[in-house]
Amino acid sequence: MQPTVAAPESVTWKIHLDRSMWVAGVRALMLQALHPVAMQGVWQRSDFRVDPTGRLLRTAHFVAVTTYGSPDEAEELGARIRRVHRALRFTDPATGRGHRVDQHDLLVWVHCAEVSSYLETTHRAGVPLTAAEMDRYVDERARAAVYVGLEPGDVPRGVAELRRYLTAVRPELRVTPEARQAVRFLLWPTVPDRLSWLAPLKPLWFPVGALAYATLPAWARRAYGVLPETPATPSAATAALRALRGGLNRVPERYYNLLFDEATVRSADAARERLLAAGYRVENGFRALRARTLFTSPVPEPRAPV
Repeated sequence: MQPTVAAPESVTWKIHLDRSMWVAGVRALMLQALHPVAMQGVWQRSDFRVDPTGRLLRTAHFVAVTTYGSPDEAEELGARIRRVHRALRFTDPATGRGHRVDQHDLLVWVHCAEVSSYLETTHRAGVPLTAAEMDRYVDERARAAVYVGLEPGDVPRGVAELRRYLTAVRPELRVTPEARQAVRFLLWPTVPDRLSWLAPLKPLWFPVGALAYATLPAWARRAYGVLPETPATPSAATAALRALRGGLNRVPERYYNLLFDEATVRSADAARERLLAAGYRVENGFRALRARTLFTSPVPEPRAPV
């Protein structure tokens, strides 16, 4: 059995270990909120309004486990998510219809909003990706969709297919009062108790939220109308994304990891041990490992570390 769900030489590692993923994750939540039925599910059946930061950290944990977690760890987390979602129901106030949180079309929307946000945001932030790598990333994430109750064939397997899906679903999307409120929460979230020591630094979060907002499609920004729109918004957002990524990359790993919850850190520590046992050199961290395996040579046969 391979030591991690996704191999270190995968495009998934290249994207998910990039520190611009903080912006990408917030952007995904803002995009997901544009589906009025999906937004009602979040609004009625989650603690998003009380703890939007917790929602983001749980998403980060899911991404982490389905990237460098063990196959058993990922399946256990997926089973727990599927069990919780299976039990949750909500009502669309616009139609009076009842819905399941794990309704197929809603799961597909959430998946596609995440994949497109992660891919577009990190690429704009400066992650070098070829067209083939972009297609490969979409395909890799399709295989990870099983953890939330989908099959790989239920979701796009390449960039062109992903774009066709987003175009087809566009008429269903709109800004509801709940979606607009969700964006405001994400721009200025509450600080969880375990990160209370970061409360004085809370103003530093706003650039992350504002950049996530600025990278949304133009029609979505216009519909939300939460932040001012200028002709320079797209180019300014790209430049700011690259600057933020450069700043985050200078933060030492021991401090950067304080942003994650304990379960995510434990998963990373366990992955490090598995990779070491499989012959990977991990003394300089996951990002250095990823860079070597992706850009210099194929993954070696398992061997003792040197």
